Amino acid sequence: MRRRFDLFVTALLIPLDLIALLGAALTAYTLRFSRAFVELRPILTDIKFEDYMATAVLFAFIWIALFALAGLYSMRPRRAWDELGRLFVAGTAGVMILIATVFFQRELTTSRFIVVAVWVLSIAFVWVERLVIRVARHALLRAKIGHRRVIVVGRGKQADELVELYKRLPILGFTVTRHFSGWDDSVRAEIERLVRRDKADELILADPDLPKDVSLDVIAFAEEHHLAFKYLADLFAASFGRIEMTTSGGIPVIEVKRTPLDGWGRIFKRLFDMLVSILLIVILSPVMVLAALLIKLTSKGPVFFSHLSDGKNVERIGEGGHAFHYFKFRTMVEDAHKMHLDPEFMKKFGSHREGPLMKIARDPRVTPVGRLLRAWSIDELPELFLVLKGDMSLVGPRPHLPEEVALYKPHHRRVLAIKPGITGLAQISGRADLDFEDEVRLDTWYIENWSPALDLYILLKTPFVVLQRKGAY
Repeated sequence: MRRRFDLFVTALLIPLDLIALLGAALTAYTLRFSRAFVELRPILTDIKFEDYMATAVLFAFIWIALFALAGLYSMRPRRAWDELGRLFVAGTAGVMILIATVFFQRELTTSRFIVVAVWVLSIAFVWVERLVIRVARHALLRAKIGHRRVIVVGRGKQADELVELYKRLPILGFTVTRHFSGWDDSVRAEIERLVRRDKADELILADPDLPKDVSLDVIAFAEEHHLAFKYLADLFAASFGRIEMTTSGGIPVIEVKRTPLDGWGRIFKRLFDMLVSILLIVILSPVMVLAALLIKLTSKGPVFFSHLSDGKNVERIGEGGHAFHYFKFRTMVEDAHKMHLDPEFMKKFGSHREGPLMKIARDPRVTPVGRLLRAWSIDELPELFLVLKGDMSLVGPRPHLPEEVALYKPHHRRVLAIKPGITGLAQISGRADLDFEDEVRLDTWYIENWSPALDLYILLKTPFVVLQRKGAY
């Protein structure tokens, strides 16, 4: 049932995408030849509507092919922002083909406005159309239309939580037909009866502690009765989010992939960091100059928190556990770093959350101007130069003090797999209000599921989180 439902939705996307693309082309043409636009910029080259739409139909099919190459017709559900990123890449590739065609065949069109408008509108129209489809699909799943009927086999907390999850969230698209605590002949007979009555699509083995021979029997049963088979990962497999199967001399070997930030992913992220950090430095330079003046005029000490009182560099721990010279705008009184080593100070003010990362609510060491800079995250703007240098990234886990990292538990050290960032998934999810374990969990998920679209989402959401000033100290 669910597979037919997913096939129908996927097949429906193609004609709807085609309509959206043609609508974008028609809108671009209408805008260019509208009276208001013609008065603003006279038409130098007439473009016949019939020729234009014939070309639009051709390129719409090229766009559809590019969408397919970008994985936009996969039946695997994707996050909305991931889909937008793929649309942007495919749409940009499509407009590059269009520009190349215009260059070599000038008779088609020479309107730069139409080319740019088609690029922007095609992405926007298809995005809106797919959002509508997404909302409609979710509404049907909430009504349990198109659900995949599953049989769960297994006992214990994991099995119970899975069954409860599917009952609580019908939007996931699964209905639990039966839940069996174990596996024996009576269970086999009951499942066979459900299969004959067409009441089962999938079998989930939810007990990773079952003996190997029993698990293999469950797999064989699922194959025999043409049931999709899934199983809950055991503790070892669950420790790794990404694995890759390779062979060495014919022997299968599983490699643990810590992050997609390998190869071209790392190159793309570095180029993106450099370009965007340069742009932000130029745009935000007046704000940084004003912040430096306020710090200098209102408190004693340097503008930047860059060196300790003994002359040593301020350090943070970066990628691979390596220390780097860190700096930002000074927001505290001089020698504030010594105070948190004072037992009396910590006894009086303490840290408001558990874990190695210290956070003091209403920290008395912060100056009035520093409190303002922290509230709007202006104190961290100099980190853009660290991004340009290569010690940090725009998006990633926050950099922590060496003495804090020294207290990490083994699973905490996963956040050191990539460069630290100015902002990150944890920062847009609660800033300093998050417990340290929650912060690590979010940062680990980001590391294991990185994508350009996810970085873009975090960067775009960051200003709104800063404006709310939630979790800022």
